[in-house]
Amino acid sequence: MALAPLLVALSEPVALRTRRAFLLGLVSGLGYFAGTVYWTPAVVQTFGGLNWPVAIGAGSLLIAYLALFPALFALITARLCGRFGPRALLLTPALWVATELLRRWVLGGFPWVLLGYSQASVLPIVQTASLAGVYGLSALVVLASAAPVVALRARGAMRWAAPLTMALVIGALAIWGQWRIQDGALVRAGTPVRVGIIQGNIPQAQKWDQTRASQILGTYLDLTQQAASRGATLVVWPESSTPFLFEYDAGGNAAIRHAVRLFGISLLFGSDQYEPGTPARFYNSAFLLAPDGRTAAVYRKMHLVPFGEFVPLKRLLFFVGPLVEAVSDFSPGEDAVVMPVGANRLSTAICYEVVYPDLIADFVARGSQLLTTITNDAWYGNSSAPYQHFWQAVVRSVEQGRYLVRSANTGISGIVDPYGRVQAMSPIFERRVVMGDARYLDGRTVYARTGDGFAWACALVTLLAWIAARRRTTPAALSR
Repeated sequence: MALAPLLVALSEPVALRTRRAFLLGLVSGLGYFAGTVYWTPAVVQTFGGLNWPVAIGAGSLLIAYLALFPALFALITARLCGRFGPRALLLTPALWVATELLRRWVLGGFPWVLLGYSQASVLPIVQTASLAGVYGLSALVVLASAAPVVALRARGAMRWAAPLTMALVIGALAIWGQWRIQDGALVRAGTPVRVGIIQGNIPQAQKWDQTRASQILGTYLDLTQQAASRGATLVVWPESSTPFLFEYDAGGNAAIRHAVRLFGISLLFGSDQYEPGTPARFYNSAFLLAPDGRTAAVYRKMHLVPFGEFVPLKRLLFFVGPLVEAVSDFSPGEDAVVMPVGANRLSTAICYEVVYPDLIADFVARGSQLLTTITNDAWYGNSSAPYQHFWQAVVRSVEQGRYLVRSANTGISGIVDPYGRVQAMSPIFERRVVMGDARYLDGRTVYARTGDGFAWACALVTLLAWIAARRRTTPAALSR
């Protein structure tokens, strides 16, 4: 019901002025994002060495930017209500999804905490993601807010038809979702694999301390031995887990390859990658080693973290110069590499890029049978960000009908089944070996086949509604 108060204000009988509607949406957006990405200043202060006033300013700019999208939603909603009356509120699920889709693309995109992620732990409802993705979940949430407001504002049959329709739609999807979970066909299909997830819990201040490099590597190798002794054939380390460049450190490289051969496992881990040239390039990469110790595949992170691995609009944000210096070395990868593990194939999303549903869909389209994601969430501290990050990843498993394996340096690490059920989940800031069973799967969900077609249809509906609203309407239409 979170949007209901805003929709009540936007659907006042007297048409709102454009400025007032925009401000109402902006205030709502500021509340939305100040309450969810409040941790941004702490991250950029730690990462970029900014003083607190500047870090707070940079974080506030991000919040203000994100708030523009609910403001745009409010402006369009008020315009449609002014033209077509309260029945226009029935279009708000499409309008909201259109602005979320826009947020995915503008300035490289920042699709964090989309409204649909609020349903990640509501198992019968989250199954809708297998049909229409997280955007379909967002539409349901808006529908649940809009229908009661239509009942409040409208007259005649619309007063009961709107909430009844909402109840039928959500009820039907919940019943179908519960049936899908109980059917459980996906947990019986495919090829099983025993997975060991390594949560090293290396403090951020120590990760690149060369005096601790041997100790850190030893920690990961010891934990890997534990996982292998418990039957793991696939072991996953987190993002940037090696305290050195894997390809350029002869001793560390040899130690890791020897351990892989000794334990007879496949090892997926993160390490920065250097590519000489003019200019030289650095990549945030993931390496997969086969049981014989050879490098089976390398994936380079494609979606870099704004204010973490690149600074958008550098020329305008001149006052965050230290941050620009700290993060400007990384280059984006260009290929959604799918990695071979014997006769099977897996993919990995590095850190923040797991919130891009289209990237994960691309992996599956290329043959990925198992989703993995590796991350270092130490930057977030004891905030809600590690939990937000984890539950957004959970939705990817439902969208694609795949098991998902997540390794995080400081947590949360875990395994999620294709229905979004968490099979294993570690606490944060504890050193752990998380063991569990997953499966390599081949089937594809409706969403995996259609992609963001639903979201783009919502964008088309929004465009057509806006065009219709600009045409002249009769006084009778304005009064409805």
